[in-house]
Amino acid sequence: MQQKPARPWADAARAAPLLVCGAIAGPLFVGVFLITGATRAGYDPLRHPVSSLALGDLGWTQVVTFVVTGALTVAFAFGLRRALRPLGGSIWGPVLVGIWGAGLIGAGVFVTDPISGYPPGTPDRLTQYGSAHAALHDGVSVLAFVALVAACFVFARRFAGWGSPLWAAYSAVTGIVFTGAFVLSSMGFEQTEGLVNLAGLFQRVSITAAWCWLSLLALHLLRRQEIGDRAGG
Repeated sequence: MQQKPARPWADAARAAPLLVCGAIAGPLFVGVFLITGATRAGYDPLRHPVSSLALGDLGWTQVVTFVVTGALTVAFAFGLRRALRPLGGSIWGPVLVGIWGAGLIGAGVFVTDPISGYPPGTPDRLTQYGSAHAALHDGVSVLAFVALVAACFVFARRFAGWGSPLWAAYSAVTGIVFTGAFVLSSMGFEQTEGLVNLAGLFQRVSITAAWCWLSLLALHLLRRQEIGDRAGG
């Protein structure tokens, strides 16, 4: 008797819990910084970076958020690798998403320096790093941001090859928006005139755009997997 071939989506089915990790990481991260940023004394969400929420007595909430959402994103990267196999697979896309996740963990472990006058009583800009962990925070954060932008364009190319022009366009636009808003926020945190009081807003635009893309990507692949399971069943 001839053995029935395995369904193309059989291996990808095991990725479902990991894809769920990717779907919830973004809303969790954004929800925490919106709530804490709106309630923290002396903190201005339009002016101050998300990383500054890790400073002060209640800073542990943002530290935990960095670490937990970073771990969820690393798990999601493994799920991506499995879920994309029926489409032809991708190596660099999941790897870059994993670097983004690892960078978030690093950003939580290595706390940033004060900037733009937060916490209250600190200068707008330190002339040098106040500690080694602040320098490491910036280093891992930049690496994570670059990896995320690269992931957007890698997936834009892959989706175009998979015959998904809308997802290809959405991935590319996310990369462009993320990059532009990140550059403007960085200039504001460097105290560039006219951008200082909006630097936090620009950073939130970049971060929210990135998390929306990642969460929707996870949900998209979960949906494809569900359809594949039905077709195979």
